[in-house]
Amino acid sequence: MAGIDVLVTSSWFIVAVLISLTFAPRIEDAQPGLGFWKYVAGFVFAVVLYLSVLLHEASHAVVAQRLGYGVNSITLHFLGGMTEIDGQSRRPRHEFWIAVVGPLTSIAVGLAAGALWLVVPDGLVRLALGGLAGANLIIGALNLVPGLPLDGGRVLKAAVWGASGNQHRGSIVAGWGGRITALALLAWPVVMEPVTGQQPTILDLVLVFILGLFLWTGATAAMAHARIRERLPALVARPLARRTLTVPEDLPLAEAVRRAQEAAAGSIVTVATDGSPAGIVSEAAVTAMPADRRPWVAVSTVARKLEQGLTLPATVAGEDLILAISRRPAEEYLLVEADGTIYGVLSTADVDRAFRENARR
Repeated sequence: MAGIDVLVTSSWFIVAVLISLTFAPRIEDAQPGLGFWKYVAGFVFAVVLYLSVLLHEASHAVVAQRLGYGVNSITLHFLGGMTEIDGQSRRPRHEFWIAVVGPLTSIAVGLAAGALWLVVPDGLVRLALGGLAGANLIIGALNLVPGLPLDGGRVLKAAVWGASGNQHRGSIVAGWGGRITALALLAWPVVMEPVTGQQPTILDLVLVFILGLFLWTGATAAMAHARIRERLPALVARPLARRTLTVPEDLPLAEAVRRAQEAAAGSIVTVATDGSPAGIVSEAAVTAMPADRRPWVAVSTVARKLEQGLTLPATVAGEDLILAISRRPAEEYLLVEADGTIYGVLSTADVDRAFRENARR
């Protein structure tokens, strides 16, 4: 959809079967005598219901794209859907609009289905419209609950972020909102009978446990992620870069190593005949090469070609640095200045070490 991959996990088929089995008795009441076909009709309803979930997720994706964010994929799964947006929101209002549009879309679909339900004659279509209206209104309302990982949690995060100017504080507050929501949900079976007069069924207990666990783990993960991201601004590529020696591609490896040791360089970059960077010599490959063979092999044989994503600006830092590394995993990256001159080589091992040191502070 709009260039975005839509993925369906195997768990979706489990929930589709459950919806089919649950909906089948109501289909039998509305249209007696269908036999096995009532389960097929229930499965069709599950597909239609998840198409509305897809609309919910697609609205997140469209707004994110309009605001200048990349969207990697939309995934439909057991508990609904998820839209994978590239990077974090840059502004509180971006976070707000990307989050709130999903529940609003579900509510709009629910109201539209409800309006059609009022004018359609009795039968399977009316039954499906009623189920679609109720499900989408519930999905929209529940997603506005102010707690991560729900959309309402992101709305709360945007509000706290806008008021305090601190994105991470917004995530922590919204994470606690998610935890409180999870505890309230887990407590529902205890108060269900006094409030509604009905005893909770085994299915109620299972669903409450699954949803409560989902909310608690999602909120906890969001809070941990926020604490990690709070340390990212201290992660700067420039001071982590290793001093670099540039050598011709056809230079013997032994001579390249000798020159690097003499210059006290921590990395070697090969250059083409026109002087442009061609590759980064792998420290692991040099170590693995026997010393008696090094005079007879060109340094380019142990260099990784500078493919797309292996050259980064020397100014890269924080979240941009982590995203660049995650997009194109490698052991080393070439850092260049704005004018294209080589600044140094950044090792992933050095980034990991710096991150651990920041985490201990």
